[in-house]
Amino acid sequence: LQTRMQAGQGYGNTLQCVLTVYKNESVAGFFKGMSFPLASIGIYSSMVFGVYSNTLRFLSQVRHRDQATAPSLTDMTVASLVAGFLSVGIGTPVELVKIRLQMQTQPYTKESVKLKSTVPGSPVYQGPIHCFRTILQKEGIAGIYRGNVAMLLRDVPGYYAYFIPYAMFCDWITPDGSISPNPFSIWVAGGVAGAVSWAVCTPMDVVKSRLQADGVYLNQYKGTLDCMLQSYQNEGVKVFFRGLMVNTVRGFPSSAAMFLGYELSLKAMKRWQTETNP
Repeated sequence: LQTRMQAGQGYGNTLQCVLTVYKNESVAGFFKGMSFPLASIGIYSSMVFGVYSNTLRFLSQVRHRDQATAPSLTDMTVASLVAGFLSVGIGTPVELVKIRLQMQTQPYTKESVKLKSTVPGSPVYQGPIHCFRTILQKEGIAGIYRGNVAMLLRDVPGYYAYFIPYAMFCDWITPDGSISPNPFSIWVAGGVAGAVSWAVCTPMDVVKSRLQADGVYLNQYKGTLDCMLQSYQNEGVKVFFRGLMVNTVRGFPSSAAMFLGYELSLKAMKRWQTETNP
C-alpha cells in the first residue's frame, strides 16, 4: 500500500488503495515483491543493529575507557547516524527490487513521458531474481543503486529518530529499581520508536519510492532533486506526506517486534554464554 500510494496513480486514500489492489489483483496483490525482502531482512537487520551496538561499544571504550558505561545521547546519535549511513549499501537493492515488482502492473497515463517499449500494465519481471538480473544487465551497478541518495537522506535521520526515541522511551517507562526493561516496556518503546521514525522518514520515502519505481516503463526523473521539484510542482507539499498513515501504523507493530526479538535474543545468548562459561 505504501509504495502504491507514494509512486502510483489513482489512489485517493488508503481505503481506496486497498479496494483497488484487491479488486484488480486479489489478495496476492498485497504480497507482491515480498520474497526478496523476506530473504534478506535477517542480514539487513543484523547489520543495522550490529553496527549500532558495536559503534556504541567502541565510543564507550574510546570516550569513557569503559564499555560498560551507559551511552550518552551523543554516543547514541553518532551510532544511529553510522547505522543509517551503512544500511543504504544493503537496503537500496532490496528496496529497488521490491518496488519494481510492486509497480510493474501500474498504468502510466502521462502523454509527456516517453514510455519504453514495454506496454504499461503488463509484467516486466518474472520474479525477484529476474528483476535483479534484468536491472543489472540493462542499467549496471548504478541502476541497482537507483535512489540511493534519497534513501541516504531517509535513513540517516530515520535511524536517529528510531534508536534515540527507543532508548529514551524505554528508560522512561521502565520501573525504578529495575536492572533492565521488561518485555512489555521493550515492545511499547520499540513500537513508539517505529512510528516516530516512519513519520520523520515519509517525505524522503516518497521521493525514494518514486525514483525506484521510475524505470519500469518510463524515465521521468533525472535525480533526487528533480524528483522533488517535479512532485512538488505537480501535486504540492502534500505529496511528501503520501502514505504517512500506512507508514506510522505499520511502523508500530513491526518495530515493536524487531526490538523485542533483538533484546530477548541478546538476553538469551548472554545467559547461554554464562551457563557455558561460568
